[in-house]
Amino acid sequence: MRIDPFGVEIWMNEFENHCAYNLAETCVASLDIGELLELAGRNDDVMGDLRAMKMTYGAIEGSDRLRDAISTLYQHQQRHNIVVTHGAIGANALVHQTLVEPGDHVIAIRPTYQQHYSIPESYGATVDILHLRPENGFLPDMAELARLIRPETRLIAFANPNNPTGALMEHDLLQEVIALARPHGSWILCDEVYRGTNHQGDGFAPAIADLYERGISVGGMSKTFSLAGLRLGWIAANPDLIAAVSIHRDYNTISVGMLDDYFAAMALESKDRILERSHRITRGNIEILADWVAGEPDISWVRPRAGTTALLKYDFDMPSRDFCVRLLEETGVMFTPGSALHIEGWLRIGYANDPQILTDGLSRVSTFLARLRAEREAAPAQS
Repeated sequence: MRIDPFGVEIWMNEFENHCAYNLAETCVASLDIGELLELAGRNDDVMGDLRAMKMTYGAIEGSDRLRDAISTLYQHQQRHNIVVTHGAIGANALVHQTLVEPGDHVIAIRPTYQQHYSIPESYGATVDILHLRPENGFLPDMAELARLIRPETRLIAFANPNNPTGALMEHDLLQEVIALARPHGSWILCDEVYRGTNHQGDGFAPAIADLYERGISVGGMSKTFSLAGLRLGWIAANPDLIAAVSIHRDYNTISVGMLDDYFAAMALESKDRILERSHRITRGNIEILADWVAGEPDISWVRPRAGTTALLKYDFDMPSRDFCVRLLEETGVMFTPGSALHIEGWLRIGYANDPQILTDGLSRVSTFLARLRAEREAAPAQS
C-alpha cells in the first residue's frame, strides 16, 4: 500500500526540536502533571492510586470511568457509544480503515488534517476535494458540496473547528451537510479534536454524532485539554459503527495505557477548570495575534472563530517552506508552511502557547518581515 508522505508531521519532526519560539504548536499550552493534579484537586491521594495500579492491559474499550467522563462532552452519547483510541490520530485512522474500500467515493473538505484525504486515497478510494476559500470565511460552499456528492458517496470527512483556518461550522451549516448526506446514506466523519475552543460562549460547537445517525465524532485530550502526552483519543458514534471499528481496533490497539486512561478520566472529571484555563489562553492570545496582524502591512488573514491555529497570508514572492526555513534560521521562530497543508502562499501559526512566547515570537517575526520589505524595496535598484 502506497501512501503520500504526511506533510505536517514531517515538517514538525524536522524542525520542532530546534526552535526557540514554537509558533507551530497546535495544543493549548500543555499542562504538567503538577498542574493537572492542582486543577483536579487530587494532590494528596494520587500516589496511593498509582502504587496500587497493576501495569497490565487496561479495559479493552477504555474504562467505564473514562467513557462515562467522555460522554459528558456530548448531548446524546453514552458509554456504549464510545471507544477509546491511541490519540485522535488513531481514531481517524480506524474510521477510515473501517469504512473505506477500493472504489468508494469520499469527499474531504480541505485544508484539513492530511489523514482525511491521504488515507482513503491509499485504500483505492476516489477522493474529491472541496476547497475552503478565504472569501467564504473558510467555510464550505454547500452548492459545491451538492455538486460533488453522489449516490455512492461513502464518507464526507472534515475537521470542526477547522485546522488550520480556525473556521467554525455551527449548527445550521452542519445540518445542511447532513441534509445532503442523509439521502445517500453517507457517513460523516467530523474530526472534533479542537471542539471546546470556540472563542465565545461555552466553547462547544454541536457534535456531529449528536446531530446525525451516521455522524462520527472524533475527539482527544491533546488540543483543548492540553494533555497531548497522554496519547488518548476516542470515537463517538452509533453502536453499530463502534462495533465495526472495534473489529479493526483489535488488530492494532488492544487497550490504551492504564496511566493514560487514569489521567484522562481525572482531567475530564475536572473539565470545567481545564476549559476555563484553555479559554483564558486562547481568547487572550487571539487578541494579541489580531493586534499584531493589524500592524503588519504584508500579513492578512481570516480571523479564526475557534481552535488554536490561524492561516496567515503573506505578501512576499517566495514559497512558504523557504519563508519558514529562513524565519527559523534567522529568528528561532517556527511556523508551519502552507505547502505542508497543500495550501501554498499561506503560513499556519499556533497561537495557544504561553502568552509571553507568543508575544516575543511575534516581535521577532516583525523584525524579519521588516528585513524582507527592505530587501524587496532594494531589489529594483539593484537590477
